[in-house]
Amino acid sequence: MKKGTRQEIPRKAVYRLSLYLRCLHRLKINSIRTVSSEALAKAAGVKSTQLRKDLTYFGQFGTRGLGYDVEQLSTMISDLLGTNSLQPVILVGVGNLGSALLSYRGFEQEGFEIVAAFDAYPDRAKTRTVKQPIHGMDKMPEFIKEHSVRMAILTVPIPAAQEVTNTLVENGISGILNFAPIVLHVPEDVTVNNVNLAIELENLSYFIQH
Repeated sequence: MKKGTRQEIPRKAVYRLSLYLRCLHRLKINSIRTVSSEALAKAAGVKSTQLRKDLTYFGQFGTRGLGYDVEQLSTMISDLLGTNSLQPVILVGVGNLGSALLSYRGFEQEGFEIVAAFDAYPDRAKTRTVKQPIHGMDKMPEFIKEHSVRMAILTVPIPAAQEVTNTLVENGISGILNFAPIVLHVPEDVTVNNVNLAIELENLSYFIQH
């Protein structure tokens, strides 16, 4: 299966792969074996032309007139997203938000396991009821290398965000889910996805008022 290069593939197309995968999972639960591009696109809330275009970035899928094999397509998308086996993730910053994310059990169902957390004040953080071990920041570089971790969730205060990011990148982290409301500066081969709930609420507020 021929794939496009990292630069050729729009981030939104990769995002929509996750939408398609969830729709396919629901189809499997309902024992549906094949699905047309129109039906899958409708379930994902996109146009069928968009779905077909997205999939062509990654190879040839489906059979004209027959649609997509649900099991096969879901497996292929899982392979592309790297969620066909549990991926280790670390979390940095065990405050209220970090603790809530550590307690969330849904990540493992989607192929990700938070294997450890790190905090500037580990003894204080350890008073929180979470199953993952909580270490001091000085233990983070060694842990990343020993456990071959490539992804991190960042839930630290703004003043610490860039410095922590630098440490993560220097030790092999290449994907960061950033909850700190600040733009992080990273090398081109490192991907940062920003989650800013205030911006999302502002966006909703605009459309409510207009």
